[in-house]
Amino acid sequence: MNILQTLTQALLQVLDVGGPVVAVLIAVSILTAGVVFYKLWQFQQAGVGRHKALQRAVQAWDHDDRTQAATQLDTSTSYLAPAFRMAMAHRNTPDIRTRVEAEAEARFADLERGFRLLDSVAQLAPLMGLFGTVLGMIEAFQSLQAAGSQVDPSLLAGGIWVALLTTAVGLAVAMPSSVVLSWLESRMAAERILAERGLATILTPTGSSCAHEQAIGQTTAHGA
Repeated sequence: MNILQTLTQALLQVLDVGGPVVAVLIAVSILTAGVVFYKLWQFQQAGVGRHKALQRAVQAWDHDDRTQAATQLDTSTSYLAPAFRMAMAHRNTPDIRTRVEAEAEARFADLERGFRLLDSVAQLAPLMGLFGTVLGMIEAFQSLQAAGSQVDPSLLAGGIWVALLTTAVGLAVAMPSSVVLSWLESRMAAERILAERGLATILTPTGSSCAHEQAIGQTTAHGA
């Protein structure tokens, strides 16, 4: 309880010294933390990065083992499994590639929701801190002007460090947001590569049955 009281008093002191700009930045940091924890939970629930069964299904499909591919796909908990299942079931449908890529992209868009907010925080938090610093410097120089000839150097020094406090808070909010956003974006980039490669393998496998199907299709076309 003493630790909580100490943290509360420190927070109130920072708010009292930093003013409304620091209050806004702290509110933004709380919102940002909530978004980050939600994205981590969402990634965990969606199975981001956990595609072993999905990759085994694609590998089996590429080796012309349709039964094993279906079995592995049924055991997959990946959010990409429905798109891969659609590609396998309708691989001979015209323009199926466009459809399954759109399905995968819809799932990517859901996982990337909130990235724009994190990007905005990473860019605007330092500017908000700088804005608070400018306001603090203006207030400090106004105090010097009001003091007239009886200028106290400590008055200016105190005003400067109080003004710089907002910049420090802005950077403290922006830097973690930027790091987390970069990490999340790198994860999604890897997910896109995996999806593109997997769907391309399903729609253009190297198995013997695929070559047989293509030969039959060509024979039928020539016969027609």
